[in-house]
Amino acid sequence: MQVKQCKIIVAMIRDLTELLWKAKSRPVRKMVVAAAEDEHVLQAIQDAIKEEIIVPVLVGDKEKIDQIAQSVGIPLDGIELIDNREGTAVSARIAVSKVKSGEADIIMKGFVSTGDLLKAVLDKELGLRTDQLLSHVAFFESPYYHKIFCVTDVAMNIAPDLDAKVQIIHNAVKACHNIGIGNPKVAVAAAVEIVNPKMEATVHAAQLKEMYDKGLLKGCVVDGPFAIDIAVNAGAARHKGISGEVAGDCDIILAPDIEAGNMFYKALNFLGGASSAAVVMGAAVPVVLTSRSDDERSKLLSIALATLIN
Repeated sequence: MQVKQCKIIVAMIRDLTELLWKAKSRPVRKMVVAAAEDEHVLQAIQDAIKEEIIVPVLVGDKEKIDQIAQSVGIPLDGIELIDNREGTAVSARIAVSKVKSGEADIIMKGFVSTGDLLKAVLDKELGLRTDQLLSHVAFFESPYYHKIFCVTDVAMNIAPDLDAKVQIIHNAVKACHNIGIGNPKVAVAAAVEIVNPKMEATVHAAQLKEMYDKGLLKGCVVDGPFAIDIAVNAGAARHKGISGEVAGDCDIILAPDIEAGNMFYKALNFLGGASSAAVVMGAAVPVVLTSRSDDERSKLLSIALATLIN
């Protein structure tokens, strides 16, 4: 399977705030929210309206949405609201149907379980399936790194095999291209830099690098296996004798599995002082699927990121 080259935007994103600037220069997108009865989601939507990057459609229990909005001072005047009191899973199906019919460009997770939302998105007849694997793509701005970078997959694929990792790379590369990272450097992460047959992550890394060397992975540069210090720190790479253009300067970190990826994601946010923006790629439209622990700014940046994904 080949990773196809996507349309490249010239200007590179250097910090996550630039996502908002780029989003504001694009046509306003219509975003439908599945189960909008969530305070933090409503606040992020209000912020996105103020930035003039989306027009929202709220789906959910109107009474609960009104109560939350009033309690935190969020005006809902002029916002389309589809009242559903049959549960959040039904709200997810209604939201997906709005995208399916062309009435919305983006879908966002509200107060609905990820499982119920993805069940609606992946419905064979009514959903938003494509031939691509769904994967979570998270961009970070860290005070300890010289540019934004992506971590994938931290939320969708539990233990991806080699083919799944190819598709995860494809999704991350496409996201990078859409925000202006023209030829992203992919570090295939593992615990060590040496291929060990007993450590599947290192074997996959070697296979992915071989695929890149043969021209089967395009629109990016792939190298590994790399421990995280090698991927993000040029000094550590030099000290360990690791060379190449990816070492110490990666744009994408491919996690070996969901456990490693999710721990790294949350460590960056809660211990590393990082800011993040994330979407799910691989469906017919981008899906804004943030963690309940993500703050309003992260949710706003994630909305902005989704508006930039073609």
